Amino acid sequence: MSSGLETICGQAYGAKQYQRIGMQTYTAIFSLILFCLPLSFIWVNIENILVFTGQDPLIAHEAGRFTIWLLPALFAYAILQPLVRYFQIQSLLLPMLLSSCVTLVVHIPLCWALVFKIGLNNVGGAIAMSISIWLNMIFLGLYMRYSSSCAKTRSPISMELFQGIWEFLRFAIPSAVMICLEWWSYELMVLLSGLLPNPQLETSVLSVCLNTIATLYMIPFGISAAASTRVSNELGAGNPFEARVAMLGVVSLALMEASIVSATLFACRHVYGYVFSNEKEVIGYVTVMAPLVSISIILDSVQGVLTGVARGCGWQHLGVYVNLGAFYLCGIPVAAALAFWVQVRGKGLWIGIQVGAIVQCVLLSVITSCINWEQLAMKARQRIFDVQFSAENRLV
Repeated sequence: MSSGLETICGQAYGAKQYQRIGMQTYTAIFSLILFCLPLSFIWVNIENILVFTGQDPLIAHEAGRFTIWLLPALFAYAILQPLVRYFQIQSLLLPMLLSSCVTLVVHIPLCWALVFKIGLNNVGGAIAMSISIWLNMIFLGLYMRYSSSCAKTRSPISMELFQGIWEFLRFAIPSAVMICLEWWSYELMVLLSGLLPNPQLETSVLSVCLNTIATLYMIPFGISAAASTRVSNELGAGNPFEARVAMLGVVSLALMEASIVSATLFACRHVYGYVFSNEKEVIGYVTVMAPLVSISIILDSVQGVLTGVARGCGWQHLGVYVNLGAFYLCGIPVAAALAFWVQVRGKGLWIGIQVGAIVQCVLLSVITSCINWEQLAMKARQRIFDVQFSAENRLV
């Protein structure tokens, strides 16, 4: 949901409406904390939910323990993500880099100590993640509060934050649905793997593959954030040509990055399974899955950047329809058919999801190529100044 700020605040920054940026950040934090309440109820009952859906009781129990101890991180994340967008749309990258580096330096020994030294196992990992996310949030919050570089966009907290809730939700909900529809399709694939013969092996291998692409996706995700920032800034400033050039630049960069990372993973396919497990059966299965994961890296890079452009333009609602059709009408049915009917099992699940990713990339590419940049720039500035005019009238 915090991705909605990439549209609102990114375009406002380009239009030099600086005070709106801080106020919308506060609005986002307030809104996301409220949304954490029903999510907390789901997290607390996740073990029963997983058992109800037919998952292995032992796996469900461990997942439930992990999720309960991760609850503090949920609320910290609700504050952290709007702060990340606040810095991102202003291109204040150094504070985020330093904060993440310090957090990582603390997290690694903390996680090791809690998991292995104290012997808390996966619960120790959840506690370490919660502490680390809170630290990261505190660092960025203090920088926002006291740094002179944030002076022009830092607003005093007032009742005005409630007036921006509707505008935030108008972009936040489609942003969340667009992202979640895709990510949930991968999570559903892991859940389906728990229904296959030998669920421990299938779930372990697909979790390895999912963690691999999630980790490597951070690279195109950064490029996607740059795409969203540059496109939204230029549209807010009324520069349609510069916005189009920024889009072409980030797509080219993403393709080069994906080619390098994908080729590297494929070359290391026989050894990279050892990063996650020391069981020969798991490592051998991961080696078989590696070529498919390499293809996923390329597809994820393309779609990641194109969805970043979508957030910068403010047409997240189109991304919702794309992801719904690509994954839930194409990808998941093909995955289920290959896994259970053709009996290709875990490999079939991953191939099906890749079919959905290919459809997604094609649809997003067609939509992006048809963008009328001049019209988007006019709409962006009209929306920003109409909202500003309405806010001033309410204050009067």
